Amino acid sequence: MDRFPAALLLFLVLLLSAVIGLVRAVIDQPDRYDYCVLGAGPAGMQAGHFLAKANRNYVILERNSGPGSFFNIYPRHRKLISINKIYTGRRNREFNLRHDWNSLLSDRPDLLFQRISRDLYPPADAYPRYLSLFAEELGLEVRYGVDVGRVRAVQTPSGRRYLLTDRKGTEYSCRVLLVSTGLWDPQKVEFPGWDLTESYESVSVDPEDFVDQAVLILGKGNSAFETAQSILGRASRVHLYSPSPVRLAWQTHYVGDLRAVNNELLDTYQLKSLDGLVEGGLEDIAIVRRHDDQGPHPSTPPPRRLYLTLADLLDNQDVRNGSRVAAANLPAYHYDNFSLRQPYDRVITCLGFTFNFSIFDGSARPPNSEVARGRLPAVSPWYEGRGTPGLFVLGTAAHSRDYRSSAGGFIHGFRYTVRAVHRVLEQRYHGNRWPSTPLSVTQLHSWILRRVNEASGPYQMFGVLGDVVLLQGSQCEYLEEFPVQALPRLPSLAGHRVPQGGLLVLVMQYGLNRSDSLGPGRSESEWTQAWRSNFLHPVLYYYDRLPTERDMRRRPAGWPLPRPKAVHHMIEDFLTEWDGPVSHGQPLRRFLEHCLQTDLRAFYAETCFLLSLTHRRPPPFCQRGYLERQGVAGEARAWRPPRDEAPPSGHDSDSSEASPSLPSYLSPAGTSVSLGSKLEL
Repeated sequence: MDRFPAALLLFLVLLLSAVIGLVRAVIDQPDRYDYCVLGAGPAGMQAGHFLAKANRNYVILERNSGPGSFFNIYPRHRKLISINKIYTGRRNREFNLRHDWNSLLSDRPDLLFQRISRDLYPPADAYPRYLSLFAEELGLEVRYGVDVGRVRAVQTPSGRRYLLTDRKGTEYSCRVLLVSTGLWDPQKVEFPGWDLTESYESVSVDPEDFVDQAVLILGKGNSAFETAQSILGRASRVHLYSPSPVRLAWQTHYVGDLRAVNNELLDTYQLKSLDGLVEGGLEDIAIVRRHDDQGPHPSTPPPRRLYLTLADLLDNQDVRNGSRVAAANLPAYHYDNFSLRQPYDRVITCLGFTFNFSIFDGSARPPNSEVARGRLPAVSPWYEGRGTPGLFVLGTAAHSRDYRSSAGGFIHGFRYTVRAVHRVLEQRYHGNRWPSTPLSVTQLHSWILRRVNEASGPYQMFGVLGDVVLLQGSQCEYLEEFPVQALPRLPSLAGHRVPQGGLLVLVMQYGLNRSDSLGPGRSESEWTQAWRSNFLHPVLYYYDRLPTERDMRRRPAGWPLPRPKAVHHMIEDFLTEWDGPVSHGQPLRRFLEHCLQTDLRAFYAETCFLLSLTHRRPPPFCQRGYLERQGVAGEARAWRPPRDEAPPSGHDSDSSEASPSLPSYLSPAGTSVSLGSKLEL
């Protein structure tokens, strides 16, 4: 009888041990999500919105106590240079986003940055408040205080997953990792005397600390000019030194170059008021303090007088560490007209920031990009890390795709690339095709005019995101804002098959003729010279087949796409309103007719009746609106010019000779189709 209680006791002990082991396993099991978003900056919040809207299992992990912590520190002088243009004269929300560089995308028409600030160049403190509002009103799943210190990839029975470990040892597991950490680590260039410099991240922002001081700033970006501008009224002289000449944003059309709001030093330089710019390599210099510099009295410490010299002139270790610098170690000893021969009180480094690669181990680390001196991770045209499937890079850190060529490194650009990445994820992991709009070819002309006059995505991400039109006889599918460099992968990324009719791609782009941005003849006004446009304008590319990866690699320099079967430039417009019946509408219609080999004009009933009697295949408008008695059904969404004039009716009296391959009733249709076949940019 005693053996039964003993066996029962043993069974209970084993059962308890199993339960304890199971509990421990559950406790030790990392939090599992489909999507982890690393970083609660603007890109992370934008991704969170799309994931929440799609009801996905996700979490946003942020190391600080609130969103947008970068903006709590930078820019140091607390003024953003992103345009916050509230008044545009329009009530069209999509159009207004063309000039609102701070708001994120959402379904809430009131959730705009202007609720926080109405300044054209807002204070930096406003942006974390906006992100907090955005997260709160949309109910985003954000965990603050999670400082992820290690990211690694593991192979599980269900496939590849990413494990994120924070500083407390807590693990988070996800199938897809969206990295939106931005650029936080200061860029450094090691040279002798680096320790004698101050950095943009920590230098005083009080101009009174620079009274009558000579200051040398290493760098010529916006942070360097921002720092210089704040001390111009106090410093005795300010010099900026870097390898490259200054690049002005209004000349290059790249918003990351020097903005006019920061460039007052150019005035004091060119008007000879002691300030200036000098070019030279950073790797070849040294910052030294001469040992014989003394204070005004023997009892006072020597002043902090710093010299810029060349590393090759420092001939021994004592000289390199600054303890025994003589006149012969300075450039002025050998060349008495050396630009930077005078000493400085302070040297400040403003060299920008770099991506933090250190938290990724070898299994999850994207490689360094070949642009931006390797400061950014290399990503595919759909923003997936090279060699890291399932890891996507969002926001500023993904700028390697369009570095110095578009706006993907800035909020008004990457809010659209984040949406494009989300659409890729929806197709890959959930089988949801890229959103598209079915259209009749008779609607295509009006639809394109609406997009070029309103759409903000292609306007901001010019040359990077474009609209794709899949041509299927008398019908077409219209896909908005697809990454054009990923065009060869369109069927797998978007879930749409390219039909035999080919495709059109609509992008916005600047011209390649680098004219004087403010000089005479800087723009074209005659539509026959549209291909010579210099400023932002719509361009349509027609392909009779899907371009291949090889085609993309061999595309002409500066082109966003490979050489097409036909290309059409819409003439640049001073008002960025492409609604002129003669200059914009009619050439576009003729180009579409050339590509589709059909007549896209609208006709009166009498004309349709006559064409139906005399032609086997009357124009599509007559087929739908007259023979099939559909009238104008389906045309309600067609775009109309914003002003009072009517759209072009198509009843032109121009006797231009039509292409012989087109139906005979196209002969009096107006503009020659030769414009559509120009291949110059």
